[in-house]
Amino acid sequence: MGTAPADRAKRVLWVTDDPGRNAALIPQLAPALACRMHDLYADPAPAEPYATLICDVVDLDEGAMIRLRALRALSRIKGPLIVVQTHESRRTRLQAVELGSTHILPAPVDVQRIRAALGVAEAPPTPLAPHIAAQAARVSAFYTDVFVADRPITPTLIDNGTELVARAIGETGIRDWIGAMHRFDDATHQHCLLVAGVAAAFATHLGFGAHERHRLTKAALVHDVGKIHVPPAILNKPGRLDDAELAVMRLHPGQGHAMLAGEGFEAEMLSVVRSHHELLDGSGYPDGLKDAEIPDLVRLITVCDIYAALIERRSYKPPMPAAKAYAILTEMDGRLDPVLVRAFAPIAGGFTD
Repeated sequence: MGTAPADRAKRVLWVTDDPGRNAALIPQLAPALACRMHDLYADPAPAEPYATLICDVVDLDEGAMIRLRALRALSRIKGPLIVVQTHESRRTRLQAVELGSTHILPAPVDVQRIRAALGVAEAPPTPLAPHIAAQAARVSAFYTDVFVADRPITPTLIDNGTELVARAIGETGIRDWIGAMHRFDDATHQHCLLVAGVAAAFATHLGFGAHERHRLTKAALVHDVGKIHVPPAILNKPGRLDDAELAVMRLHPGQGHAMLAGEGFEAEMLSVVRSHHELLDGSGYPDGLKDAEIPDLVRLITVCDIYAALIERRSYKPPMPAAKAYAILTEMDGRLDPVLVRAFAPIAGGFTD
């Protein structure tokens, strides 16, 4: 299904169970990347070697896994392996890890995200220390198992996850936690765990006792639960949302509140879920709350939420430097609590850009 040029460093084998699904992306990746489409079930193994493999197979059953391992060996692919994940679940994530994936990209994919991921994959980041990798894997597995559409989310589940995050932050430190979270390609997955880690560090800096630290970290972990109902194409879009997409995205606070309202969560947790996009000047959503109408816990989460959004890595953009991200917080005078923004300065200052 086409040939690849002589420069092996640029050769990419895109393995799929449906060549028509993403065929239009192949020519768009040229000339920087020479990508060949390969039908996992119809094409013979290519004779020439490749540097990178993209696995775009919807059902990674046992037969597919056997074929992929054999293809990787026969094609002498020792470099990056990028898995396009159609269905987000613990099983599919573990299958990707079993294959030896270096990146997992949620479907649908586009040229920008593939190109960016391949660029990162060609120069892999420094491997995580084993204890950090283990903590990140445990928290990631919790998130994938619990935050699933149509599955009840209970206070006990979230309390257990909060303890996992708190223990991980205690053992790794916030800087290493941020680095570990940057490895996740799913935008919401990365963001929620970043906010939880930043909130845990902020609570410690503020001198909160164990109960208050748990309370703030728990609120951070659950704040974006409503995004379960936002289509992945909107959540993972590489760039600005259009007006229609933004309208769908802005439903998530109300959807999250409705999800948790009958599950026994404290009123303050429900308030965080519904109101974390409210701003002191009344310009936020969904209710246009202002000033004293916004509780202290919500104000704390909003600062952590905005900062985490600025420093998170996306396939189409690198993390914003910590100093620049904090400067943006300070420029939001009148919209964020200025006392909390000033108190947050040592947290932002603790990161290495």
